[in-house]
Amino acid sequence: LILIGGFVQLLAGFLAFRKYDHLGGAAFLTFSALWSSYGATRVLCAAPVSGHLLDIGAGSTEGFTAGSVAFLVLNAFLIILASSFNVVLLCLTLAMELLTICFLLFTLESLPLPFEIVMLSIVSVICFYGATASLTNCMFGRDLLVMGPPLLTVQSSKKDREDPPPCVCPKSHLTSGLRTIAELLNTGAVCGVPTDTVYALAASCKHPQAIEKVYRIKDRPQEKPICIFISNLEQLRAAAPPISPLLWEFMENVYPGGIGCIIRKGEWLKKLGVGEGYSRVGTQDSIMIRVPDLTVLVHLIDMTGPLAITSANPSGEVDSTHHDMVISRLGHKLEGVLCDGESDEVVASTVVNCTKIDESGITILREGCIPAGKVMQIFESVKNR
Repeated sequence: LILIGGFVQLLAGFLAFRKYDHLGGAAFLTFSALWSSYGATRVLCAAPVSGHLLDIGAGSTEGFTAGSVAFLVLNAFLIILASSFNVVLLCLTLAMELLTICFLLFTLESLPLPFEIVMLSIVSVICFYGATASLTNCMFGRDLLVMGPPLLTVQSSKKDREDPPPCVCPKSHLTSGLRTIAELLNTGAVCGVPTDTVYALAASCKHPQAIEKVYRIKDRPQEKPICIFISNLEQLRAAAPPISPLLWEFMENVYPGGIGCIIRKGEWLKKLGVGEGYSRVGTQDSIMIRVPDLTVLVHLIDMTGPLAITSANPSGEVDSTHHDMVISRLGHKLEGVLCDGESDEVVASTVVNCTKIDESGITILREGCIPAGKVMQIFESVKNR
């Protein structure tokens, strides 16, 4: 029973930490240590093997007494913290404090047996109720068994409250959040968006002034071209660009994904929906197109049309891999940031020059999240077929 009780408390502490409940985790790990120490000491001292297995007598109790006093002090802090959590955890920490007193009295050989029995019974009842209530409430998603409100609450002043974000920051998993960012982009705003690699700045290709603003926000040199994102390859087929069968086959094998293909530019881009931003994306002769492998971004592009995209970081600095990085670095210059948490990659996409794919093959201009060797392997496989 001692080992089972200690193990259950240890397991409860581990699960609490996994749920980022640091107070519960610390409390149950402390309870596990106390329960195991007290129970093991109690049984060993009571087991008659040529006297006692563990002889605690006069002159040999200092270590156990000091240990029980340390548990008393530590648990006192847990009582204060538990009072701001819920009534059940507070009662459990109070009961554990009394159980620690039992441990102390035992080391001093002054423990009344009835007091020990009562305290063990109280601890057992509270533990059973707390475990049952937690499991029941988690299973059914609501408070069927009362855990009790916190007795202490800390009211933060207006100065202590978190400052509002410098721009609109909706969540990506909400339809309303996606619509908010789409409406901003459709009116010519620049927003931070998640991609299947790192976070990016996005502007609608229908608004060349928004693309110009991207350059100013990033302090990006004007000679560096900006690519466009589309939601699927069928959009490109509908625009009917003069693309060879080999290039079509290659793009079908790399889209959607973290590879951007540079192809020849032409009037077909206007059929794609690029519109007035034609002269502000790509170079005079070429354009990089990518189909991202991220559902939320694909839906956003379906709502806005092709987006001019570049990484969401000041030029020359590291890429942004979390929406918090975008907000803190560029939020004061943006109209919105679509918050999607940690990015899937820590580096940007791999850029492949496909403008001479039929004459001399492809060229890796930038190796990113997809290794150059894998890209060449895909190309050779497509070419051989």
